[in-house]
Amino acid sequence: MEFVIITGLSGAGKSVAMRSMEDIGYYCVDNIPPVLVTTFYDLCEKSSDERMKKMAVVTDVRSGDVFTDLFTALDRLKSEDKPYKILFLDARDEVLLRRYKETRRKHPLIDVTKGSTEDALLLERRLLMQVKARADYVIDTSLLAQMQLKERISSLFLGGLSMGMTVTCLSFGFKYGIPSEADLVFDVRCLPNPFYIPELKRHTGLEACVFDYVMQFEQSKGFAERMLALVDYSLPLYLREGKSQLVIAAGCTGGKHRSVTMTRILYKHILESGQKVIVHHRDIAKE
Repeated sequence: MEFVIITGLSGAGKSVAMRSMEDIGYYCVDNIPPVLVTTFYDLCEKSSDERMKKMAVVTDVRSGDVFTDLFTALDRLKSEDKPYKILFLDARDEVLLRRYKETRRKHPLIDVTKGSTEDALLLERRLLMQVKARADYVIDTSLLAQMQLKERISSLFLGGLSMGMTVTCLSFGFKYGIPSEADLVFDVRCLPNPFYIPELKRHTGLEACVFDYVMQFEQSKGFAERMLALVDYSLPLYLREGKSQLVIAAGCTGGKHRSVTMTRILYKHILESGQKVIVHHRDIAKE
């Protein structure tokens, strides 16, 4: 039985997440009341239909006050040793406000806050704070295109639910903001920058010319060596804590050259260790 609970901020991409789960073979149900989560789990578990063995359900503040029942449901599933994962979609307030303005949608809590979308977002964050803390996977969609979000979700769940830990190696540009879901952040802006080399400026760390340029310097080699040593020391500790997802991010100024280079090194190293790992270059396509 594979059971994924999708939740998060309104406007953060739960609908895209649900469609992505459908694309990789999950049977999905939207807007299920939290109080019915355990009942629905039991029905799926007993069903003879194999399609019901890979389920993803969306539950959020559209359910109203009964959303607090989710904690009771989660505690029951845990006490009965029934496996599940929580995928939480998040985004920065200014991004969510812009999305509401562009789509002319109405926030589900706006009536409670007497017409204020800003106050509705604040209230929603308070309601969801504990759920986010219990989530197995958190994705900040602030700077992700829909296709990038689909790729992240496919990478996490395409092979089925793993009771171990998935490591995400993420490159980013500081000029676009630090990824809020990152557990470890390496600032590689101290390394030689290919951006100032005219023939390398338009290339990325995925290409040999940029990768070789960055890694020809002793400071880059020393940084990589120490970064991998810290990761090797930390991974078993995170595993012991029972984490489902660990996000290790490397950032440079624009997210195209040095961060991509170091993330490639990190990904290859973790992959060779046998750990489940995925890689994502968040800002590599940005101007």
